Amino acid sequence: MAGHSKWANIQHRKGRQDEKRGKIWTRIIREITVAARTGGGDPSANPRLRLAIDKAKAANMPADRIKYNIDKASGTLEGVSYEEIRYEGYGIAGAAIIVDTMTDNRVRTVAEVRHAFSKYGGNMGTEGSVAFQFKHVGQLVFAPGTSEDKVMDVALEAGAEDVITDDEGAIEVLTAPGDFEAVRDALEAAGLKPEVAEVTMRPENTIALEGDDAARMQKLLDIIEDLDDVQEVYHNAEL
Repeated sequence: MAGHSKWANIQHRKGRQDEKRGKIWTRIIREITVAARTGGGDPSANPRLRLAIDKAKAANMPADRIKYNIDKASGTLEGVSYEEIRYEGYGIAGAAIIVDTMTDNRVRTVAEVRHAFSKYGGNMGTEGSVAFQFKHVGQLVFAPGTSEDKVMDVALEAGAEDVITDDEGAIEVLTAPGDFEAVRDALEAAGLKPEVAEVTMRPENTIALEGDDAARMQKLLDIIEDLDDVQEVYHNAEL
């Protein structure tokens, strides 16, 4: 299945994330905390915790720090209680935005998210106002030049739902969230290392923004992503 160009957008997003490495450990620790608290501290029986640990290792978090946070969340140690809250809204030119947060103070968090939307050209929506435009999927993206036939053969055999090649030759593998780890492991075992590998909210359709609109949208996204309680921001803008 062919697809339009996503590669530049993905590289751009990775670059922005790399610039914000300082916040990544904080977000991962929160994810480990909630995953362990809701599903238990045994990674072999808790897929969400396994993915959080994978993220921690990819961010070079020491093993003892990972274990400490699992123990803390599992009740071995006392800790802060976080709740997960999703906010939805609109950015520049009506682009859809989903903001996933983890917070110990929902009043503070909603005020900060609402302020960011209103000050930088967006609008907060109600629950469900934009989520229908996204699909919860496992996503693996391979750089242009990767063998499409090999990716397709391995991915589909391992249970992937779709393989999409964009105009620049980047290959995107989509899975059901529950099949993500099996497909990722099969691809890596075949020597296929993805540039991006995550369970995400993928937009069904995108909106292309250029010039001033793109700059304003990026500013809005940066402000939201920099909020302390924000874990993930998903949007359907191509910048």
